[in-house]
Amino acid sequence: QVQLAESGGGSVQPGGSLRLSCAASGRDFSSYAMGWFRQAPGKERDFIAHINWSGDITHYEDSVKGRFTISRDNAKNTVYLQMNSLKPEDTAVYYCAADRVKYSRLIKSALNDYKSWGQGTQVTVSS
Repeated sequence: QVQLAESGGGSVQPGGSLRLSCAASGRDFSSYAMGWFRQAPGKERDFIAHINWSGDITHYEDSVKGRFTISRDNAKNTVYLQMNSLKPEDTAVYYCAADRVKYSRLIKSALNDYKSWGQGTQVTVSS
């Protein structure tokens, strides 16, 4: 079982940048695809980015394409989300999650594709 902990959230003005980190503990982090999701107040938790176990396949939700970049460092058991050109509508709690299966090359965007979740980190974009 992989345990996850997000960090790096905060408050930023529109147009600013943040880098979120998700540190994993437990076994076999490098075997699992990882995802980032976000949940705004009163809304459902939505998919925003996916990276496969080896880091060579990424996928993004349309609203963040070209602004957000997901990456991973398997030696550090960490996945990152670089967020640039932030907008007020990016305000949400951001969560990382680990795939249910090892070594998958499928692109996964559904909540139930993932089995392990962090506690979330708040991102607020406001002037």
